[in-house]
Amino acid sequence: MYNNSKGFTLVEMLVVLLIISVLLILTIPNVVKHNTFVDEKGCEAYMELVQSQVQLYKLDTGEYPSDLTSLEEEDYINSTSCPDNRSLSLVDGRVDIE
Repeated sequence: MYNNSKGFTLVEMLVVLLIISVLLILTIPNVVKHNTFVDEKGCEAYMELVQSQVQLYKLDTGEYPSDLTSLEEEDYINSTSCPDNRSLSLVDGRVDIE
């Protein structure tokens, strides 16, 4: 007699697991590679934001701040470092990554 049971066979489940594993193996290295790119672009964007805050400080006070910590103390910026923990510096009114 023919057994008409419903469900997946072991072979079908192994094929699905193999396909999912191959997809994960292909996508995970690609995602990790893009994380460093995002960190670099995030730091550049934050540096531009801090530069605009330096210009705003100059408009408010008439002179450039002596350093970035004075901007932080006066609530112009939240941090003197990028999201990826690289430090920013201020030289002659220009913000750079150290």
